[in-house]
Amino acid sequence: MLPVDLPGTVRDALLAPLVDHHCNGVRRDDLGRAGFELLISGSGSPAPPGTTHFDTPLGVAVRRWCGPLLDLEPHAPPAVYLARRTELGAAEVNRRMLAGAGVVAFLVDSAAQDGELLGAAEMGRLGGAAADELVRVEHIERDVAASAQLAVDYLDDLGEELTARAARAVALKTVAGALCGLDLEAGRPARGAVIAAANRRLADPKAPLTDPVLLHYLVWSAVDVAKERNLPVQFHGGFAGLAGPGVFGGPGASSAAGGPGGPLGEPHRADPARLSAFAAALQPLGVPMILLHCYPFHRQAAHLAATFPHVYVDVGFAPQHTAAATRVIDELLELAPFHKLLYGSGACGLAETAYLAALAHRRALAVALAARIGTGEWSAADAARVAHMIGSANARRIYRL
Repeated sequence: MLPVDLPGTVRDALLAPLVDHHCNGVRRDDLGRAGFELLISGSGSPAPPGTTHFDTPLGVAVRRWCGPLLDLEPHAPPAVYLARRTELGAAEVNRRMLAGAGVVAFLVDSAAQDGELLGAAEMGRLGGAAADELVRVEHIERDVAASAQLAVDYLDDLGEELTARAARAVALKTVAGALCGLDLEAGRPARGAVIAAANRRLADPKAPLTDPVLLHYLVWSAVDVAKERNLPVQFHGGFAGLAGPGVFGGPGASSAAGGPGGPLGEPHRADPARLSAFAAALQPLGVPMILLHCYPFHRQAAHLAATFPHVYVDVGFAPQHTAAATRVIDELLELAPFHKLLYGSGACGLAETAYLAALAHRRALAVALAARIGTGEWSAADAARVAHMIGSANARRIYRL
């Protein structure tokens, strides 16, 4: 599994069970080739005629690394891989992949759609791990908007429902970054503006939430509940946040409606000054701010983690980016405090993504640690301690597991 030779203590730390601090449910049903290919595509669209989504970094990784877990040779052809997957059935495939990830605890986004995705308890059972819930606040907002009759009811119900759901969660999560590029306001929106925006929202409650006033109100409402419950708040970053809205709009992307999907948008970079001002506004409240999916803007995220005591960075990588994992891990270790880094798979849709993310993390971190030990920059004890912190100890502390 590890591509380099390491001292035994470091190797043991890398291979120890991980805490997956952020993942989504995986599909519970058997998938045909068309459905499977949609889930390994960032676009959410079928491959052009004469091509296949297996000819992507994720498609190659599935065949190389996941095939052996299904009793196949590495690089088995796509048809052979999918036939074996069908033969075993979704439940057995999910069990093998989730257990193979070597995870001791899954923290799972609550926004499963129509029973298609496994919930936290099922993810834990199949993976042989503990499991807890991450409450996606946009999912709650969608339900409240569908039932509220008046703007004041909407605001009251939103606060009550956030509080109720937070009582059984380990963190709150927002995908506002996928909509406003993490250009979050350091100040709270005025109540009059919020009521006017709520009235517009209730006129079309089934539409995606895109109103910037309501998005900022929702984020600050989540922060208030998190402070009261002593919980962290997760913020999407990377392509879907630090880069701007809707850069990934396929099955793995997060829409305002609370689940996978969403239209493609014009990417833009979040204003670093605005993001820093928002982080500074949160600091006195003591609410941990966890930045998810920071690649390829991981250096900016690492700088925020080094600057603010309450900002943390997700070092997990979508399997599509496994080729960059070694470089990104190395750059994060150059900038961010080691106690600020957390492993998260970001798995979604396919159990293969949970397995591949864990594999990529261990292999990339192994290379980075081996280089530091080889030059004498770090001792083996240093490397083992950092691997343990990133893999599980930091998450256990922050989420109070």
